[in-house]
Amino acid sequence: MTIARFTAATPRTGRIADARRAGIVMTLVLFASLTASHAAQAQSSAAEGEKIAFDRSKGNCLTCHEMKGGTLAGSIGPALTDIKSKYPDRNELIAIVTDETKRNPQTVMPPFGRNHILTEKEISAVVDFLQTL
Repeated sequence: MTIARFTAATPRTGRIADARRAGIVMTLVLFASLTASHAAQAQSSAAEGEKIAFDRSKGNCLTCHEMKGGTLAGSIGPALTDIKSKYPDRNELIAIVTDETKRNPQTVMPPFGRNHILTEKEISAVVDFLQTL
C-alpha cells in the first residue's frame, strides 16, 4: 500500500516540479533580458555622456581635465583616468559633478548641477561615461 501511494503521488509531484522548473527558467530569461537591456542603456548613456563631456558649450570637461579620446585638454584639474576604481560609489561621483563646492569649497570646478549647467539626466550620462575611463 505504501508503494501504491508513492507511485500515485509521483505524477503530481512531477507536475509540480516541472512547474517550478518552468518558473525558474522564466525568471532567468526575464533577468537576462533586463540585464541586457540595462547594459545597452548604460552604453547609450555613456556615449551621450562622452558627447556632453567633450562639448565645449556644455560639459566642457576638457578645459580642465585630460581624458582618453579628448583633444586640447587642460591641466587645471586632475587627469580623468581609472575613475571607477577611484570612485566606486557612483553617488559620490554624481555629487562631485553636481556641486564639488560642497566637498571642497576652494575648488574651481563649476557646480554643474547647482548652476543648472547640466540636468540631472546629463550629469548621470557624464558619470556613466567617466566610469568607462
